[in-house]
Amino acid sequence: MATLLRGVLRPLCAFRGGVPFRAVSHGTGLLYPEHIPTSVLQKVLLAAGSAGMALYDPYRHDMVAVLGETTGRRTLKVLRDQMKRDPEGAQILQERPRISLSTLDMGKLRSLPEGSFGCAYLHFLDVNRVSPDTRAPTRFVDDEELAYVIQRYREIHDMLHTLLGMPTNILGEIVVKWFEAVQTGLPMCVLSALFGPIRLSAQSLQLLISELIPWAVENGRRAPCVLNVYYERRWEQPLQALRQELGITEPPLCVEGLV
Repeated sequence: MATLLRGVLRPLCAFRGGVPFRAVSHGTGLLYPEHIPTSVLQKVLLAAGSAGMALYDPYRHDMVAVLGETTGRRTLKVLRDQMKRDPEGAQILQERPRISLSTLDMGKLRSLPEGSFGCAYLHFLDVNRVSPDTRAPTRFVDDEELAYVIQRYREIHDMLHTLLGMPTNILGEIVVKWFEAVQTGLPMCVLSALFGPIRLSAQSLQLLISELIPWAVENGRRAPCVLNVYYERRWEQPLQALRQELGITEPPLCVEGLV
């Protein structure tokens, strides 16, 4: 499977300094800087290869990213339309904010009081040793606006971990994927939610099925579209107030340390 995927990717792009070479040397046909135009057949092959690799190793976020871009066009249109109908979502689409270390005011986040959403988000990053810069750029979506929608979805992933109170261990990631699957309907989220539990221990699997999945599904159904939240303007809002606004309840148990 890895050989198949490399065979498809190799002729599509050569990388120089982390940027697709063809995006640097050729301006025609590109809808955004990292865009790699692909045919229907190439997308099918990319989807098949990335799906196999993502199922084999759920932590291959690059493969999960490719899977999302090559299978989610119809769902991305639905999410885009939801954003356009919401005042806050429409503003996000218009202003195109990005979440990275270069755009975040880390000093301001560290100055926020305990209990604020921004403080909780920063605590999540520190405790789990993750960075907002790890999100892969969108490459295979052949629509500039839809490319931003899936990029935004990726970049708010850690915000959802914070809101749901989930760590970055495999159980916490699966719970978040169930929430995202209900919220977005993206095929990659559904696939990860269904097949991610394969590697769980019997104890964790029982807790997931009996308590965590029902909780994640209920919260995902109750919450409004999480893409319509301008998180960068909610740092000072109390975490509990934001959870209440979105209809997100406390998790039924602590999953820290469970695998």
